[in-house]
Amino acid sequence: MQPVMLPANMPRSFYRGAGRINRFRGTAVPTDPYYPEDWIGSATARHGAEPDGLTTLPDGSLLATAIADEPERWLGPEHVARHGADPAILVKLLDAGERLPLHVHPDRRFARSHLASPYGKTEAWVIVDAAPDAVVHLGFQRDVDASELARWVTGQQIADMLAATNRIPVRPGDAIVCPAGLPHAIGRDILLVEIQEPTDFSVLLEWDGYDIDSAAGHLGLGFDQALRCVDRETWDERRIGDLRRARRHAQGIRPGIDRLFPEVADAFFAAERIRPAPAAALDPAFSIVVVVTGAGVLDTEHGDTIDVRRGQTILIPYAAGHCTLRGDLMAIRCRPPYDLPGAGTL
Repeated sequence: MQPVMLPANMPRSFYRGAGRINRFRGTAVPTDPYYPEDWIGSATARHGAEPDGLTTLPDGSLLATAIADEPERWLGPEHVARHGADPAILVKLLDAGERLPLHVHPDRRFARSHLASPYGKTEAWVIVDAAPDAVVHLGFQRDVDASELARWVTGQQIADMLAATNRIPVRPGDAIVCPAGLPHAIGRDILLVEIQEPTDFSVLLEWDGYDIDSAAGHLGLGFDQALRCVDRETWDERRIGDLRRARRHAQGIRPGIDRLFPEVADAFFAAERIRPAPAAALDPAFSIVVVVTGAGVLDTEHGDTIDVRRGQTILIPYAAGHCTLRGDLMAIRCRPPYDLPGAGTL
């Protein structure tokens, strides 16, 4: 199996992009702005809208079908023993042409109980580009009573909700974890790589002014039930800092590779920032590589050589074996959770 160069996979959404994904990839910007996400190497469909979101391979087959047919070649025997024929991650490029609505994703316990899913939606962001004044909203600054939250949501008291959140400035290179349950909104003028659990579950706290009906915001559960997944506790500066701090012992995995995200992400996914110096060795694993800057080549142990450059996204199957990334570039490698010394318990 060779690595697969993936074209854009951009299902239509309810919020607007600003053409950053297309400019990043070097493709024409569409006239319709409602294509702000690129679902990369996706075996996950849009909630209630399958097959939207699913990746189609160059031979015309769905990636999800190909993995189901040969799970160990795509994912590796250890991964299959733990997760079955499921990549266990979803990776996106996300272009916020406007501020996204304030929303929440359920955690695994809520998803198992109410949505028949083993996965919730903890996610994390690696900022690729951002305006100088770009921010994200993350968690409440104070404890919020359930009745107050319900009143905000029912009455769409958006100013009050946003005023209660933490506004976090972001810049290119930042890496931030957003745990399931935490209210959040990505601000406008940001391009990021998002790595997350493989679901499309969102509970909308805000919908006024967006091309979406409020009924789409409670996952079919009704807001009385759906709002129970919201973390209403105080997230102070220290707790927020824990979501974006540099990883302990982040270097030393392999030369040219730094592990991203603090340990709170370890049960959900992993990501590495790769700066070949002049080469970086990639262990066998199902993974998505996003080339953020520069250009170079990707070599596999089977003798394949693939030219890569900024804006390209590459799906690497486990069966591609040991690979080497070379060149004057920087890339983000996104992968399912894995075990390393100090990596935490899955």
